[in-house]
Amino acid sequence: MYIETERTPNPQTLKFLPGRTVMPSGTVGFTTPEDAAASPLAAALFSLGDVDGVFFGSDFVSVNKAEGSADWSSLKTQVLGVLVDHFSSGAPIMAGEATAAAAIDDDPEDADIVAQIIDLLDTRIRPQVANDGGDIIYRGFNRGIVSLQMQGACSGCPSSTATLKGGIESLLKYYVPEVVEVRAV
Repeated sequence: MYIETERTPNPQTLKFLPGRTVMPSGTVGFTTPEDAAASPLAAALFSLGDVDGVFFGSDFVSVNKAEGSADWSSLKTQVLGVLVDHFSSGAPIMAGEATAAAAIDDDPEDADIVAQIIDLLDTRIRPQVANDGGDIIYRGFNRGIVSLQMQGACSGCPSSTATLKGGIESLLKYYVPEVVEVRAV
């Protein structure tokens, strides 16, 4: 089995492309070994010791190495070994159902605005963020402020604030005049 790797804008994160579907729908991320217990693959990656984040996208796995750990040269080989073993075995990615996302309490009067925001996120923004090994999740719209959550390689990336403010906020303000600000949660 051949697995491609790509660098991401976050130097602590590598994106691994196994050439097959990882998550048939949605995305899921893990930031602690306890969270990773829901996924045999994430648990195996955390057991390597130098991993402090795992994110599953539709066709990729992003792995964050712990701050201060060795460089990627040795950890990359270990991660590839875990991924090859897992995908070759045919084991499931998740041990059970993924945890449901937090409830969003948008004002029903803003339904048209929210629909526009979500459409722009899904069609223009999320595909670009996924190229960098991450995801962006809608968390709410209140009084002109859009709340978004960065995941995977984008969470903690040095350039995520610039991406959020310079790119995403500008695009949303342009297409949805009711948007006055975008904030990370």
